Amino acid sequence: MENYLAVDIGASSGRLIAGKINNGRLVLKEIHRFQNGFRMEAGHERWDIDYLIKEIFNGLEKAKRLGIHQAKLGIDTWAVDYVLVDRKGKKVINPVSYRDKRTVRAIDQFTKKISKETIYKKTGIQFLEFNTLYQFYKENPDDLMTAEKIMLIPDYIGFILTGQGVTEETNASTTQMLNLSERRFDEDLLKSVNLNEKKFFPLVEAGTVLGRLKSEWQKIYDLPNCEVITVATHDTASAVVGTPAIGENWAFISSGTWSLLGTELLKPENSEEAYKENYTNEWGAYGTYRFLKNIMGLWMVQSVRKNIDNQYTFNEMAELAGQVKPFQQFIDVNDSRFTNPENMIKEIQNYCKETVQRVPQTIGEIVASIYCNLALFYANEIEKLEKIIKKPIDSINIVGGGSNVNLLNQLTSTLSGKKVYTGPNEATAIGNLIVQMITNGDLKDVEEGRDIIRNSFEIKCYQPENHLYSDILSAYQAFLENAAGKNN
Repeated sequence: MENYLAVDIGASSGRLIAGKINNGRLVLKEIHRFQNGFRMEAGHERWDIDYLIKEIFNGLEKAKRLGIHQAKLGIDTWAVDYVLVDRKGKKVINPVSYRDKRTVRAIDQFTKKISKETIYKKTGIQFLEFNTLYQFYKENPDDLMTAEKIMLIPDYIGFILTGQGVTEETNASTTQMLNLSERRFDEDLLKSVNLNEKKFFPLVEAGTVLGRLKSEWQKIYDLPNCEVITVATHDTASAVVGTPAIGENWAFISSGTWSLLGTELLKPENSEEAYKENYTNEWGAYGTYRFLKNIMGLWMVQSVRKNIDNQYTFNEMAELAGQVKPFQQFIDVNDSRFTNPENMIKEIQNYCKETVQRVPQTIGEIVASIYCNLALFYANEIEKLEKIIKKPIDSINIVGGGSNVNLLNQLTSTLSGKKVYTGPNEATAIGNLIVQMITNGDLKDVEEGRDIIRNSFEIKCYQPENHLYSDILSAYQAFLENAAGKNN
C-alpha cells in the first residue's frame, strides 16, 4: 500500500503526518511538529515562509529515516494570505499575516467603489476585513507591480517544492474574488485592485497532481521520492473532507484557531438572508460548497495562554474553567477587537467593564467566559443556519483541536439541543490524506473515505443534558441584537 504524507500548517503550528490504510483502517503517525506565528517585519505582521518550508524538509528527512522512501505528499494551510513572486520565481517579501491591522476599515473604504450587495452576489463570500480582496486593496503598490505572480500560501509552498504553479480553488474562493457563476476570478473585482488574471496561475480542483520534488532539493536534503498532489489546500476544506459526517442533515464545526461552523452544500446559497447573516460559500472538494461562518474560535484561549507565559496547559485551563459557575457574562466573540489585541485577558476584561457586566478575574473565569460564549455563539448560529438552508440540523460534528474540550462540546450540545459528535482531532490532515488516496485510486470517493474515518477513530457523542440554559440563549441573542443596534 502507498505511503501518504500530509503537511498541515495552521496559524499556530504545523505538522507532518504519515497515513496508510491497513486492514480497512486509516493509521496515522505524526512525524514532525513545529511552531508557527507571525512577527513584525518591515512595518507589518508577517509570516516567515522560508522557515515553514525548511521545517517541511526537516519533516521529510525524518520520514526518510523512518523508512518512508517513496510517498504521495499533500499540503494544506490557512487561507487568504499570499506571496508575491518576481520574474525569477523568488518571493518579493515575506507575506503579511491576515491579523495585521492594515485592513482595518478597508471594507468600508472599498465598498464605496463596489457595493457589498454586488460583491456578495458575485462571490457568495462573507465580509471579513482580512479577506484577500481587501489585503490587495491595502497592498504596497510597488510590491504588487514587482510581482510577476501571486500565490496563496499552500500554492507557493507547492511551487517551491516542485517548480509547478497552480491556484487551487478551495483556497482561492476565500479571497472573495472568484465569481460563483463564471467559476473564475471576477474581472471587475480584479480591476478594482489593479490586478488581472495573468497574475495568477490557472485554477485547479482538489486532487490535481502537481509534480515531483525538484531534484535540487534531493541534493540538499535526504528526502523521500515524493509526488506532490494538490489537495483541498485550505485547511477547512480538508477538515470537512475529514469529517465523518454522522447523521443525515449534519453541520460541522472545524474547531481550532478559528471555529468554522456550517454545512456542506451541492449548490451555493447566496440569498439575501445568507448575505444578511454574513454566511460564506467557500468552494469545497469535488464540487461541493462549504456554507459556513467564521467564528473567532480557540484563538482567544491560545492568546490567554500566551498572556500568562504558557503557565498552564490547555487541558489544565479547561479544568479550571469547569470549576467556575457558567454564563457570568455575555461576550460577542466575533467582535473585531478580539482579532489581535495586545493582551487578550485585558481585552475581555475591558469588554465586560464597558458592557457593565461582571469582570472575570482568575484564569478559570477568563477561560470559562470564552468557552461559554463560544457555545452560545455556536447555538445561535445553528438556529440561523437552519433558517437559511430551510431544513433542520440533526447533528453537529466537531473536528479539530476543539473536539477535545469536553466543557465546550457539552455546552454546545445542551444549548443547541443537538447531538454533538466529536473527533477526529486531526481531521484536517486526514482530509488531506483522503484526497491523495482518492487521486491515487486507493479510495473511490469521499463517502468511502468517511466510512474509513468512522471505522478508524473514536467518535464521542454528547447529548443535550436538559433545557436549563434555554433562557440563557434567548438572553444572549437579545444581547447580540442590542450590541449590533448600537454599532449601527
